[in-house]
Amino acid sequence: MTEQVPAGRPTLEAVAARAGVSRATASRVVNGGDGVRAHLVDKVRAAVLDLGYVPNHAARTLVTRRTGAVAVIIAEPEIRIFSDPFFSRQIRGISKELTAHDTQLVLLLVEHRGDYGRIERYLAGGHVDGALAFSLHTDDPLPAITRRIGMPTVYGGRPGWTGQADGAAPYGPLSYVDADNRGGAREAVRYLVSRGRRQIAHIAGPPDQTSATDRLDGYRDVLVDADPALIAEGDFTPAGGARAMAELLERCPDLDAVFAANDLMATGALGVLRERGRSVPGDVALVGFDDAELVAESAVPPLTTVRQDIEGMGRLMVRLLLRSLDPAQESHRVPGSVITPTSLVVRGSA
Repeated sequence: MTEQVPAGRPTLEAVAARAGVSRATASRVVNGGDGVRAHLVDKVRAAVLDLGYVPNHAARTLVTRRTGAVAVIIAEPEIRIFSDPFFSRQIRGISKELTAHDTQLVLLLVEHRGDYGRIERYLAGGHVDGALAFSLHTDDPLPAITRRIGMPTVYGGRPGWTGQADGAAPYGPLSYVDADNRGGAREAVRYLVSRGRRQIAHIAGPPDQTSATDRLDGYRDVLVDADPALIAEGDFTPAGGARAMAELLERCPDLDAVFAANDLMATGALGVLRERGRSVPGDVALVGFDDAELVAESAVPPLTTVRQDIEGMGRLMVRLLLRSLDPAQESHRVPGSVITPTSLVVRGSA
């Protein structure tokens, strides 16, 4: 197929002529194909630079059956996404890795339940090669949608939409990247115990998200006989952390430590403790989760927190997805999941 280009725009034929190769050879080099000798690859690339050639995306799509784009789907309202540094860090990691592979990021947000119809139509329309999705809730329809239309997808977070930890049914195996939420929570609570704290409360995240339930399980792994009154539910926002902290102080005024399921809730708790005249860490030690630097380091005192490599997890999601899209990898086993380690960062709050 001959490229249709505006007058004056360099063509693939011109690149081939400048490099002294056939059009087919030039096309393989430009489209990232294999089987071209190294010295010919160098000639084609030099010709591309000399002529300022830009590939015709529509023609390339017809040849490769690839769009060169990946959808990033976040199952949260816009106000939450742009106020929580977790999302900006994960998107940054995803964007860097996609850029390194010359792939475009298409951001799709879920403001309300009705958006899933729009998202399904977009994915089914062939606009993207695959999808990355995170912050899903247990009743999220997205796994069923992507399976129904055959869209390769990697999830951020352990699957919880099937009722099974391995994601085996009803959607089949699900590929995902997650942090060791349960292990990180255990480390945080053990640290508080080692500091002599005895009434350790937990501000949990939403029970319909696996990161929150895993961190709650980690808390309970260490404090097997913890009083249920020492656990209050938040929503991963500062306001939710403040409400939960006020509730905990009403129920358990003698508490001497708090493990919050993320840094934003920890900052909300910190404000309530300050208002109630409780010193941190003197009266109450406080530990968060995420190590969102702008949040943790700017708190007064700076937050002790569990660090997860949020940006790195975004990069890993991209690598898993692109590996599944690579025809050369079809005969190889594609890893179904990656669990990344966490570590405790000790600062002034505990």
